[in-house]
Amino acid sequence: MKHFPVLFFLIVSLNSCVYAQQSSGVLTLEDIWTRNTFADEGTDDIRSMNDDECYSTMHYTEQGKLLILKQNYFTGKITDTLFSQEKASVPALITGYEFSPDESQILLTTGHEKIYRHSFKADFYLFDRKTKSVSPLSAGGKQQYPLFSPDGKKVAFVKENNLYIKDLASGKEDQLTSDGKVNAIINGASDWVYSEELDFDRAFEWSPAGDKIAFYRFDESDVREYTMPVYDSLYPSLHRFKYPKAGEQNADVRILVISLPEKEITSIKTGDEKDYYIPRMKWTRNNNLLAILKMNRLQNRVELLIADAESGQCHTVHTEKSETYVEITNDLFFLKDGRHYTWSSEKSGYNHLYLCSLEDSSETALTHGNWDMTQFYGIDEEKGVAYYQSAEESPLQRHIYSVHTDGSGKKKISSAPGTNDAEFSRRFRYFVNTHSDANTPEDIAICRPDGRKIRVVADNASLCKTIKLFHINKKEFFSFKTSGGIMLNGWMIKPPGFDPSNKYPVFFNVYGGPGSQTVTDSWDSRSYLWHQLLAQKGYIVVSVDNRGTGARGTDFKKCTYLRLGEIETADQVEAAKYLSSLSYVDGKRIGIFGWSYGGYLTSLCMTKGAPCFKAGIAVAPVTDWKFYDSIYTERYLRTPKENEEGYEISSVLTYTGKLEGSLLLIHGTGDDNVHFQNSAELVKKLIASGIKFDSFFYPDKDHSIGGANTRLHLYSMMTDFILKNL
Repeated sequence: MKHFPVLFFLIVSLNSCVYAQQSSGVLTLEDIWTRNTFADEGTDDIRSMNDDECYSTMHYTEQGKLLILKQNYFTGKITDTLFSQEKASVPALITGYEFSPDESQILLTTGHEKIYRHSFKADFYLFDRKTKSVSPLSAGGKQQYPLFSPDGKKVAFVKENNLYIKDLASGKEDQLTSDGKVNAIINGASDWVYSEELDFDRAFEWSPAGDKIAFYRFDESDVREYTMPVYDSLYPSLHRFKYPKAGEQNADVRILVISLPEKEITSIKTGDEKDYYIPRMKWTRNNNLLAILKMNRLQNRVELLIADAESGQCHTVHTEKSETYVEITNDLFFLKDGRHYTWSSEKSGYNHLYLCSLEDSSETALTHGNWDMTQFYGIDEEKGVAYYQSAEESPLQRHIYSVHTDGSGKKKISSAPGTNDAEFSRRFRYFVNTHSDANTPEDIAICRPDGRKIRVVADNASLCKTIKLFHINKKEFFSFKTSGGIMLNGWMIKPPGFDPSNKYPVFFNVYGGPGSQTVTDSWDSRSYLWHQLLAQKGYIVVSVDNRGTGARGTDFKKCTYLRLGEIETADQVEAAKYLSSLSYVDGKRIGIFGWSYGGYLTSLCMTKGAPCFKAGIAVAPVTDWKFYDSIYTERYLRTPKENEEGYEISSVLTYTGKLEGSLLLIHGTGDDNVHFQNSAELVKKLIASGIKFDSFFYPDKDHSIGGANTRLHLYSMMTDFILKNL
């Protein structure tokens, strides 16, 4: 994310206030999407430094040159300029950086080139803080995911699907693998589906002593290709990439360990199964022991394997099973004592953190209760204290807690109601608390580990003042009980000058996918402002978290297993009926909008849920789960062969003949995630049924449908559709 100096924000905020004072206080789409009317301050990418007293931040000059500054946690004082692009010969815009372990070198990212939603390649430069010299990491093509060795003397990286290392003293570049090939073999980087659904891109790790590298090898040779046209020339080109759909062949995945400098490769023996996932890999504190999470294709069994890096032999130290599926997290952490590790599990019915023994099966529950731990921040091993975030007070809120590693002494260390998130310094001496609520932008403060606030980094005071100049009604929370006795949570924004004796149309915002939430006491940025704009135009804007969503335990979250869309649609229909019962709601004018899984639910609500909704906008929807990827889809539905009825029930295409009301279908033709095929198939079915609808496509745009003027165009079109049809 691009960050700007404080002076820039002051200028933007000043201009925003002047604009607002000159306006009528009525929001426009230009305010939200093209002007800087609602610019926020951000956090300037705070990164803890080795001394645990300071952090680094990125700033840009007005000329777009990068500054990396060192600031004191306690005082906020800038103590050093760690890098200045104006004084260093780096030719391009710098978009990121990483320190070497001793912070003597800085790896700079330029020429960022997006591959898919999370993955990218770039040109990297090494900056030596002592000599002030700058040198390219590698020549002959862009690189991916460079990582310093533990001693900082080497950098490993991926280039053209092969793994390389560079010796920084000699400048020698060494190629470690040679079989990498596009759409066939990937060494050290993840394939499409691992990147999207298992949330990692760099697929290699240095051993603690830096004499070994463990890495993933993906063999995609037998995975079927998906082809997308790219409208870039007189004759459009074709983009081909490997995408395993539900029930189809996945890549063959292996873990290899290469010993340096001999380049001897050991294959880790993870078992005889051929159809499984390796969602995580990390070194223990022992230089010869590698931890691997192995998950079966059904994703209802996960084993923690400890592998001997020299022999490749493994043994299982922990197994987690579920009647549905096991969630994969980043909560695995090995303690310095070499005997314990942390593990999060939903086996109690709620997600909680455990301290487990590597030597036997004993474990200690660090958290427990009828609430979900939502994030694990780490352990201060010197004090024996673990830090985490949870929804203990409410599914709508998030607070930060500490607890001793024996499970005693739990303490809430965040105080403000709403949503709190923490980023701790290296040795847990400080943390940055980012707080917001449903109607208040983020404020960022430096705190002591006991929660005492030291100072405010950013409070977005200017943005708050700007918001007050517009006709904004606060987001209000509500709950209601369905006909089946289930309590659901929602929020509502009423029009300015709301009169309960009048009748108002209602516009739903929905996502509703497994484990997600739209109903939280947190700032929703531009979506919040668009909803306020619709409220100014006379609509009540609403969102309801159906069953299947998160922070309410496993029974609530996993009840949609094997039959996606059925319960979720029923709950959104129940919400529409509940709102229709309110004296100030026009029950004949209820609309719905959603993106991705929300587009899927919108499509179901307009068909299977008819006639409750008068109008709907479905953006980039899944319309049949057989078109979506293997990992996500099978986690909730298993394979099409195993659950034919579930796929039929879950498909929008099953219900197209029931469509009532006005539907606007939107998709990007370059969507590598939810393929344009989903909307094309829905259009074919609607045409075959003789049903009228509206549709719009964005050439070459991916799942986010953004860039340049695109978002303004998209939201202008959607707003016009709502005004016309609702």
